Amino acid sequence: MCTSIVEIVAAEGAGKGEDGWFDLTHSVVSYDHPHHALLEEAITLDFVNRGMGPSARAAVELTLEAAKALHAALGRAIVAAEEEESGRRIAG
Repeated sequence: MCTSIVEIVAAEGAGKGEDGWFDLTHSVVSYDHPHHALLEEAITLDFVNRGMGPSARAAVELTLEAAKALHAALGRAIVAAEEEESGRRIAG
């Protein structure tokens, strides 16, 4: 059964696809049937450049538990990065 759970946000950065590195325009997060992972359902992360076609895509399919661990790790890294950046602004 398709879940229709999809979140799309603008992205600024770079991803590496089959043709090498490309600039990102969007990130797509979904929960649905994976294409490659041997799972019933998966959190899928797609990093894309919409203007470059399907080859400008970097994708990851994760179990729900792995996605939760990644979410927590991202939260910790973001907090640490914000503290680092804050210290640079004060020192500069």
